[in-house]
Amino acid sequence: SSRRRRLSPMEPGREGELQRRHLPELRRQAAEYYRSNEVPQRLEEALNATFYLRPADLYGHLANYFSTFSKPPVICRLIGRKVLDGVGQPTLEVEIFCTVKNYEKSICSIVVSSHSEILENASPEAIDADEKERNDSINRALEWVNGSLNEMLRDLQPADQCKVDELLGEYFARKVEEEKERKAIEKEEQEAAISAPACVPALSAVTPSGKKKGVKLGKKSSVAEKPIPPMEPIEPVLCGSIAIGGLSLAVAKTGATINNTPLYLHLALMKHNQDLPKELTVPLPMVTLLSCGKSSSGKLKLMKEVMLIPPTELTVKQGIERLLEIQKQMMRLLDPVGKGPSVLKRISHLGCLITGCDSLEQPLSLMQTACKNLGLELGIHVHLAINCAAHELMDYTKGKYEILTGTLKSPDEMVDMYVDLINKYPSIIALVDPLRKEDDQQWSNICNAVGSRCYLIAEDASKSISKLMEDQNINVPKCSGLIIKYTNQTKISDLTELTRLLDGQRHIAILGSPAGESSDDSLVDLAVGLGARFIKLGGLSRGERVTKYNRLLAIEEELAKNGTLRSGENHEFVDFAEKLQTAEELLDALPPIEQGPWPSQHSQPLLAQDQNPVSLHGSTLHLNEATKMDPSIFP
Repeated sequence: SSRRRRLSPMEPGREGELQRRHLPELRRQAAEYYRSNEVPQRLEEALNATFYLRPADLYGHLANYFSTFSKPPVICRLIGRKVLDGVGQPTLEVEIFCTVKNYEKSICSIVVSSHSEILENASPEAIDADEKERNDSINRALEWVNGSLNEMLRDLQPADQCKVDELLGEYFARKVEEEKERKAIEKEEQEAAISAPACVPALSAVTPSGKKKGVKLGKKSSVAEKPIPPMEPIEPVLCGSIAIGGLSLAVAKTGATINNTPLYLHLALMKHNQDLPKELTVPLPMVTLLSCGKSSSGKLKLMKEVMLIPPTELTVKQGIERLLEIQKQMMRLLDPVGKGPSVLKRISHLGCLITGCDSLEQPLSLMQTACKNLGLELGIHVHLAINCAAHELMDYTKGKYEILTGTLKSPDEMVDMYVDLINKYPSIIALVDPLRKEDDQQWSNICNAVGSRCYLIAEDASKSISKLMEDQNINVPKCSGLIIKYTNQTKISDLTELTRLLDGQRHIAILGSPAGESSDDSLVDLAVGLGARFIKLGGLSRGERVTKYNRLLAIEEELAKNGTLRSGENHEFVDFAEKLQTAEELLDALPPIEQGPWPSQHSQPLLAQDQNPVSLHGSTLHLNEATKMDPSIFP
């Protein structure tokens, strides 16, 4: 019974006595706790200010006041999900939860646009392999986001984008090394499993084919045609890398949401080191109207996208309204008597009209007719841009581009064709991927020929963003600018650094949407915040693309309302031929180099790193930049 007595609840009288005994100590602790956190002082300030303000929502005002003293939100949980993009392919969604004022809250979620290197006319086997690779990558990304990355980013402030991106970069580098080690082990095991006799048939099979190729090369040499450079190996993409880019973007959007700042302003602050520009420019849209590429029914293969660019003096809203009218006219021209399937049934995944054409001039003539019916003139009221997607046209067995069914052209002939086309249609102010990236000399030739009146843009002809950041060289191939796609392991800090690099070398930045676009509109904020010259979103059909155009219109309206919208600037083209000639003149003007030890302790560089560049009619040219233009400048 004594044991039961000790375990029984404390009697009310005894409990009250203990409370009275400890009450002074509790009061002292409470006073110290509130005093150390400056609660009496804050309360006095809040009550005094509130009395004079007398807000309609008293407690709402007090809540807002005290929220300024709360701890900054930190990431507490990540959720990754497999969702579908605009073409029904699996992609990644990332949702971020933060601890805000002691409560867990879902702040935002983003859906990453999927990107594939598979060609439109790929074989069924290649398509199946790509689908398997895509699913494996998404599943691996989900493991990372819901597992190790969840732990790594916990308790980090989403406003600290640099820290988050640094950790993501280190994490990705470790995964790359792990993959290299795994492949090295697999290779060793395969080599150990291969027996020596198994190699003999392979050698005998190679010999006759090599002889046949020798005969063919002899015939081609009589024509004196230079062989094309072989296709560069495709840059490997680590399985699961989409998790890195998705998380970086999600954290940026979370930081903007917590700060009650639009994402584009949040990104502009990051790019300009927290010094917000007084005005921001809304990028010009490159709107795809027609697709006459390899997937169309006609002979023409060259024009994967025929795009319209509104003039700079119009607002984006006015420009899109004009392009919508042209699209309506084009629909009437393509479906005049209602024969065959309705034109609305021939909308591509890019949101544009698919039509078959049999010549280079046919789609451009259609554009001229549609504009003429509206009283518009190409080159004045609207401009043209063409995505040539030349890498999809190369017939490697013949070493030529197949621009039309049965019509083949060498890289040099392609340059001549583009020059003639732009001379005939001066309203074309941009060519995207006119050549493969391997045709470096022809890129240089076309830039020198038409670069002063037409943008030469590299999309698939450019290196990946990670490779560009590693090399710090955006001049291979020589071009006017790059189309940047936010894919794979690309981080927000990579984009800010790359756009600074482009700005510093007078290249234009174009934010482009991948083929597998989602309904997420963050790409538009990226383009505005990073100061892109153009934005390439596809056509004015399909919900996932129209959503982004609507976001572009909303940002323009918001900037105009705040008085921070910069008016459109005229197109500025780079005269590559003039820059090359001026560089040669600069080199000719240099004094001869005396014979002797080079370099010596006392010798000085021709142009110091901190020396002012040479002014060339409003442009700037460093000597080291000039000497990169053509390897033939130096012997």
